[in-house]
Amino acid sequence: MKPNLPMLLAAAALITALAPQPLRAAADPFQPVHRLLGLPHNSGFPDGHDPYNSMGSASNGKIYYVLSADKFDVGARMFCYDPKTDGITFVADLTDVCGEKDHHSIVQGKSHVNFVESKGKLYFATHLGFYSSQAGRETMGVPPAGWTAYPGGHLLSYDLASGQFENFVTVPDHEGILAFNMDTQHNRGFGITWPSGTFFRYNYATHDLKILGKTCALGEAGQGPDYRTVCRSIAVNPADGSAWYSTSEGNIFHYSADLDAVELVRGDTLKKDYFGIYDPLSPGHMGYNWRQTFFRPADQMIYGVHGNSGYLFRFDTRQEQIEVMDRITSEPSKASGMFDQFSYGYLGFGLAHDGRTIYYLTGGPVYENGRRVVGKATTAMGEAKGLEDLHLITYDIPNRQYCDHGAIYYPNGQRPLYVNSLAIGLDGTAYFLARITENGRTRSDLISVKP
Repeated sequence: MKPNLPMLLAAAALITALAPQPLRAAADPFQPVHRLLGLPHNSGFPDGHDPYNSMGSASNGKIYYVLSADKFDVGARMFCYDPKTDGITFVADLTDVCGEKDHHSIVQGKSHVNFVESKGKLYFATHLGFYSSQAGRETMGVPPAGWTAYPGGHLLSYDLASGQFENFVTVPDHEGILAFNMDTQHNRGFGITWPSGTFFRYNYATHDLKILGKTCALGEAGQGPDYRTVCRSIAVNPADGSAWYSTSEGNIFHYSADLDAVELVRGDTLKKDYFGIYDPLSPGHMGYNWRQTFFRPADQMIYGVHGNSGYLFRFDTRQEQIEVMDRITSEPSKASGMFDQFSYGYLGFGLAHDGRTIYYLTGGPVYENGRRVVGKATTAMGEAKGLEDLHLITYDIPNRQYCDHGAIYYPNGQRPLYVNSLAIGLDGTAYFLARITENGRTRSDLISVKP
């Protein structure tokens, strides 16, 4: 049978159209990267607003996530996405789960932490999503007439089989829960509250909540010499029940399960020249805090990223030594030599199911007429200071191999914005929560992208 030339030409054209296309801005002086296709999934929640973390890839292959809301009377919603059916299921309103429906208190508007799976359940925590503003900084939301203050963040679990929630405890002083992780072997949860930066330990078996003190002066509730940006990530080693968090001065603190107490790590600090120079008393940056971390059992190391500089490092918990490994910002950011536009850095950093590949969602400069587009110089909040691309980076730990897979765009050409979340599917698909504008309305929703 002779080849059909028109059919061959059509097939070649289709293959070319579907292949990753080089992305090059006008007069961009840097090497082009590829364009990745980010697919939006509509959860049916138009009030969805700028989530942070609030995701998890469960052992059943499904992706669980929470969409935040920024209103005093609209609670955050939890959803489940099934990659096999491409279907989304509404799971619950977190205010209802916490037993606060119709209480007329400021609602549970956010979850700021990732899910941790243990024995068929997802463990996580709640946070407020309604804020007021003072001198350009976010403060606890002032309730309107007829409403009462935010009651405080809750520790929750969700049973994957039965769909039932358990509400364990509310943290004191009307604070939200900003950071959370769990020791799954010893059934203990760890958290840091906002705005004061108080570290706590909770025993799920005995229901004992222990407050272990403030982590950083008065945290983000402080002013002047009492102000410190609060750590957003707690690393946990389930083998011995240890936990670690950082401070904006660069100190690392260790929770010892044997002592049931916190102690200063004396071997090393995060105050590194490569990370930059920071005033810990100044808002609008994370200082020397790590931005996001995970504990890797294969080598007993904590891997983390410093948010502002984008440097990957690892912390040897036995030797108490930090090794700065590589700058894992996007290729255009590396070439520019400049920090990215999100003031705190990015939370979309995690270890894939293969146990060796780091995924990182980070920014990349945008160029117009050959010049880098630069936003405002400073900010007192964690926010994007200007427009940027979103890049997917992978890093193979054993081979120390970095790869920028390219900038992510929606099918309509829009850029994903305000991305500070990541869940990695069993097949390696990356999921995150981002702003998207459709039919003239902007919401935050689930996005998927394949590297």
